[in-house]
Amino acid sequence: MAISDTGPVVQTTPFVTFLQRVQLEAHRSYPNEITPDPKFYIDLSLKLPHHLSTVEAAFNDLTSGSRDLPVPVKKLEKFVHEYFDDAKDLVPHEPEDFVTDPFEFLLNVENDQVRQWAREVHGLWKTLCYRVSDSVRESPDRHTLLPLPEPVIIPGSRFKEVYYWDSYWVIKGLMTSKMFTTAKGIVTNLMSLVETYGYALNGARAYYTNRSQPPLLSSMVYEIYNATQDEELVRKAIPVLLKEYEFWNSGKHKVVIRNASGNDHMLSRYYAMWNMPRPESYVFDQESASAFSNTVEKQRFLRDIATAAETGCDFSTRWMRDPPNFATMATTSVVPVDLNVFLLKMELDIAFMMDICGDKNGSERFVKASEAREKAFETVFWNEKAGQWLDYWLSSDGDEPETWKAENQNTNVFASNFAPIWISSFNSDENLVKKVVKALKNSGLIAPAGILTSLKNSGQQWDYPNGWAPQQEIIVTGLARSGVKEAKEIAEEIARRWIRSSYSVYNTSGSIHEKLNVAEFGEYGGGGEYKPQTGFGWSNGVILAFLEEFGWHSDISIES
Repeated sequence: MAISDTGPVVQTTPFVTFLQRVQLEAHRSYPNEITPDPKFYIDLSLKLPHHLSTVEAAFNDLTSGSRDLPVPVKKLEKFVHEYFDDAKDLVPHEPEDFVTDPFEFLLNVENDQVRQWAREVHGLWKTLCYRVSDSVRESPDRHTLLPLPEPVIIPGSRFKEVYYWDSYWVIKGLMTSKMFTTAKGIVTNLMSLVETYGYALNGARAYYTNRSQPPLLSSMVYEIYNATQDEELVRKAIPVLLKEYEFWNSGKHKVVIRNASGNDHMLSRYYAMWNMPRPESYVFDQESASAFSNTVEKQRFLRDIATAAETGCDFSTRWMRDPPNFATMATTSVVPVDLNVFLLKMELDIAFMMDICGDKNGSERFVKASEAREKAFETVFWNEKAGQWLDYWLSSDGDEPETWKAENQNTNVFASNFAPIWISSFNSDENLVKKVVKALKNSGLIAPAGILTSLKNSGQQWDYPNGWAPQQEIIVTGLARSGVKEAKEIAEEIARRWIRSSYSVYNTSGSIHEKLNVAEFGEYGGGGEYKPQTGFGWSNGVILAFLEEFGWHSDISIES
């Protein structure tokens, strides 16, 4: 395939560019056995009354002694303390709709031990709720955090900002916690980002403006409407969702695959508007890209890394041409099953919302779009022999239609291969569900504590032995909603394994973690480019959603 990099780039701010320099110097200054978190530096806020120009001058003086020698750690720390605030851009916020024991909270959880733990998980919303400080609105150029109109729920630990796809599972949990006002605030914040940028950002930081994340805004609105019947929210959401839909179905995100009969199927891929090291991981990306001497190859590789971040699943062998070789990252060449699941769901959601608001023509248009994408699933992704849907590798740069080839399907097993079962049109097809259940049982993905992300132990966090809350919920919910008894039983068993292991980890560590090592019961996950994180928004949400869905009988132990 010819290598080129002609895609768009959305620039960050001068403040972000400067903080990258500070991050690089910190990486040079600290001894090898101490690796400072690069995100810490890119999230700093400029202290008043200092201006960026004077701080840059002071930094130039600090680093001018010798270009070959790093700044001593104590001097660097003194400089950071003098000129910056560490994450003072978020202020703790008491959510107005939080009550310790919500009305009709988890009525089907009969086991007192489980109910008590569920109340503790519910209580974590208070610790994760913040509002953006007034200083961010008054002096946006002093911060990398972006101003948002409503209070936020952050994932936790190093992730001190709103994240796009995380918010769907946060909202699932908030629905169980009866925190409808907080949930609507999250959606309002994300809609404000779409209105400002044309798409929902990966996260609410100035360095995330060059990419989005899995598009689940319509699903968030749908969940809230189902719980509240808030038609006003739906009316506000429709024009925003149409704007987001256009973003994912045009330009570099749009791909066309032609079948043997000459029929074109329109699908979407991830494609970040960036071809440099990511600011929040500048030192890591710069090191990874040093494997390439050719500038165009280096830019393409860096775009594929940023695009892997847009998938939300960063990083995984799923995006590598020659796994586990990180240098073969080629995310922009993948037409992903799960992205198109989320877009199919968006089409169905928009059709539903337009119908509510009396726009019959608009609703019919999106029903037709969903039907066309379903046909594309059958042609491009479905593999009858494997009994699952497989990602598709593009043969070219994706700008022109290309003819489908069987050998371009990625036959490796990933949890994402089963994501379409989340969609009602798939989980209502009994024959299809039976094939998928058989394939899932034989896949090797079902582990002691839940569903594995992949079968390859690459050291990356979206691979074996890790399991993640979103993928558990998508597959479990899809199977549970089918009419097939075996599918329902497997769904409940997976959910119980996930809940039990999460409970065990909570008891031993005192925290809810962002991911679990599902190959070992009662172990939290690891791997990747940062330390395991706690908090944790989407994990809390999925625990509460599973307990709401399946309950817990008094005679069933939560212990392993």
